[in-house]
Amino acid sequence: MALPLYDSQPARRVPWVTYLLVAANVLVFLLTPMAQFATWYGENDVRKCKVMEFSMEYGAVPKELTTGDQQPLPPEITHECGPATFTKTPWTSAFTSMFLHSNWLHLLGNLVVLFVVGMGLEDRLGRLRYLFAYLFFGLVAAYGFAYTTPDSGIPLIGASGAIAGVLGAYFVLNPRGRIVSWVAPVFIARLPVWVVLGSWFVMQWLSLGNTSSNVAYVAHIYGFVSGMLFAFLARRAGHARGIVALSRS
Repeated sequence: MALPLYDSQPARRVPWVTYLLVAANVLVFLLTPMAQFATWYGENDVRKCKVMEFSMEYGAVPKELTTGDQQPLPPEITHECGPATFTKTPWTSAFTSMFLHSNWLHLLGNLVVLFVVGMGLEDRLGRLRYLFAYLFFGLVAAYGFAYTTPDSGIPLIGASGAIAGVLGAYFVLNPRGRIVSWVAPVFIARLPVWVVLGSWFVMQWLSLGNTSSNVAYVAHIYGFVSGMLFAFLARRAGHARGIVALSRS
């Protein structure tokens, strides 16, 4: 497994949208019950209930996305915390879920990858097109996950689906570029984009049958494939900048 550290091809303009997305994810984590130190929401069981309710309110619950109707809280939550005190419009949770993370490790793992690869993709697509693409990838990942597990009442949270789309798009637009990556356990190497991102995709695919994990691998697959398709179309339409010249280093 290779963890991207930085892109060897520097961006030609300030990646303001990538900075904005990173900042938004950090702020949402810090200002909501998801942060472990958010004791102003209460202590112990009180905060635990706030976290569960917040995840159900703003996370993408598959059964809600496929039916279009808010579902009652699961019995294990109502038994401990009582009935829901919120109402939600399910489709909006496909957006809000992209900015929720369960813990610091979940947040930092996503944002490191977004920061490294997102800057390059933003440089190639342009700011507005990149922002649209990011949100589109996240929607595809959320709804793809929902229709794969339509009866699930477990909320999907995290930016991974949208970031997977960023990886898929960059895989298409700059396959011969190089990314300096940390290769477990101790190596740092300057690897081709197609190796780093291609191996990541293969690992997600091979992990689809891992039922003991709470990672939504299928959402990653949907996000990555949507990113590839978007990049193919953008390149054909001439909306991606300077790919051939940039991919020779």
